[in-house]
Amino acid sequence: MIATRALDASALRAYIAPHSEAPMHEQDIIALNAWLAEAGLQGLGEEALIRGFAERFAASGAPLVSGRVLVDTLHPLYEGRAFRWRLGEEEIVVNEYGPTGDGEALERWRSTPFYRMEASGDSLTVHRLADPEVAANTFLSMFQRESLTYVVALVDRFGEQGGIGPADCLYSAWGSDAPDGFSAEDIDALRRLSPVLALALKAASLGRIAHTLVETYLGRDAGQRVLKGRIARGVAEEIKTVLWFSDLRDYTRISDTAAPEQLIPMLNDYADVIVSAIHWQGGDVLKLIGDGVLAIFPAADRQAACLAAITAAGKARAKVAKLNETRTAAGLPATNFYLGLHIGRVLYGNIGSRERLDFTVIGPAVNEVSRIASMCRSVDQPLLMSSAFVDGLRQRRQDFLSVGRYALRGVAAPQELYTVDPALWPTPAA
Repeated sequence: MIATRALDASALRAYIAPHSEAPMHEQDIIALNAWLAEAGLQGLGEEALIRGFAERFAASGAPLVSGRVLVDTLHPLYEGRAFRWRLGEEEIVVNEYGPTGDGEALERWRSTPFYRMEASGDSLTVHRLADPEVAANTFLSMFQRESLTYVVALVDRFGEQGGIGPADCLYSAWGSDAPDGFSAEDIDALRRLSPVLALALKAASLGRIAHTLVETYLGRDAGQRVLKGRIARGVAEEIKTVLWFSDLRDYTRISDTAAPEQLIPMLNDYADVIVSAIHWQGGDVLKLIGDGVLAIFPAADRQAACLAAITAAGKARAKVAKLNETRTAAGLPATNFYLGLHIGRVLYGNIGSRERLDFTVIGPAVNEVSRIASMCRSVDQPLLMSSAFVDGLRQRRQDFLSVGRYALRGVAAPQELYTVDPALWPTPAA
């Protein structure tokens, strides 16, 4: 292994013989730097940036045939993303990886050149894959299996204020299959180009992270609206939508009796299956309110939106049943969910104070769906639908069971509520 803090191209000649082909010319470096800057400004994604950089670098005459790029991220489930490029392959392979702070993941991280570079402060290392110790190195052995000869590893560090959450640098590794590997000039070109690539990738990552964060915390549709500039306070539009309001059965009792450390994992388990069922049918979750879920299915096509909501309900029911089997077998508290479905017109947009805005829905229909869901306990039904929702399905009334007319708290007129015969409730496999 060759490690350098500040690469001196002439010094590296003692370790790596110049490649037989012409080294990368200065005009090639200038052109590739310009392409990276332009591509970054245009908003190219990470995969397009990596492919464009690697293919242009290889086309300049350098014996580059393989590459890995690792970018940490801000995501509730993943620590970062790993990209694998191979010359001649149509697709870049992208893997999202979880936390690397302990266990097997930590051991894999410690096997990378990057872990050692973090400890030493080096910014570039060169590895000859014929060296015996490479076989025991999980990261470098991946290149070895590709019949490569040398790998150049680089760390491009961000400034103190330039990190992306926990990420304070970008890692990359580039492999050659030439007998003598890269020439010193090729390595020097990589060193000079790598910071510009890192800057372009950082911009692309920040854009992706922004989408992830707003969609995770606001919902998919609301997040997209915010990213498109719908951020002015008080700006809202009236939409017709199916409203979903669900919460967990006996949650108060469970929260009083279960161990405190079990509550958050339990809420996460049930939110996972219910939210995924809503998303599966094109719904958008606007709020997680403790154990409650408020979601919408925009009703440009009323019948399609109502059908999507009740199909999602069937999917959620099947997934919750399967989850309950798993939790019960593990000795963990299990429950079910109550669901109210309604359709109506609401105001959809930014509401709140100068310091704190919420992109949500308001209006009488929102209050009504909440009250409908609350009635599930009183009539001992897991699902209740408003008359307006049942009308939207355009099916025969006898397919649904009326549970009577009820005065809902805060709602002027009594509402006739319906449930569904379980035999008629679509329940796709979990």
